[in-house]
Amino acid sequence: MALQPQTRTYTSEEYLTLERQSEGKSEYVDGMIYAMSGASIPHNIIVANIIGELIHPLRTRGCQIFPSDLKVRQGTRFFYPDVSAVCGELQFHDSAGDVVLNPSLIMEVLSPSTENYDKGMKFLTYQKIPSLQEYLLVHQDRMLIEQYRRHSDSSWLYLRKEGEESLEVLECPLSLSALYAGITLPPEETLE
Repeated sequence: MALQPQTRTYTSEEYLTLERQSEGKSEYVDGMIYAMSGASIPHNIIVANIIGELIHPLRTRGCQIFPSDLKVRQGTRFFYPDVSAVCGELQFHDSAGDVVLNPSLIMEVLSPSTENYDKGMKFLTYQKIPSLQEYLLVHQDRMLIEQYRRHSDSSWLYLRKEGEESLEVLECPLSLSALYAGITLPPEETLE
């Protein structure tokens, strides 16, 4: 989903007021509002598959999983992750209860228009959230997940899973084939 910036700066309070009245979704970065466009069918299928696979295992661990309608805040930035999970009690930005401060897991499904944004500025921002334990980047054009696990306050462990592999997300097993069920992927290119 492509992001389109507005031309003036806003306070975070102005952003939240506008966002809560809007029919669309926008993210907020240091005074700028970026309108979000819709997601593709494969993107939505992957998000639904992720939630379907993780909802019960995470619930048994005391976690709640959310689709992209829940905002996450870090400092002066508000994002709509494709999938997020909070383990333990939800901590909200304010009494409206639509912005969380303490995600344990964030997953973004990559598209050509957002890949650099998700891998760059978003991840740099997410790393500052003390509660965040895992950040996953899910490719939608091939069976590939890039997983970052918090190793310490200042370092992250990078894991790459592809093809028919499986991985653990917050100690819950997740099969890549289950994530990509219902998706027609282009043929893999071979290196010669």
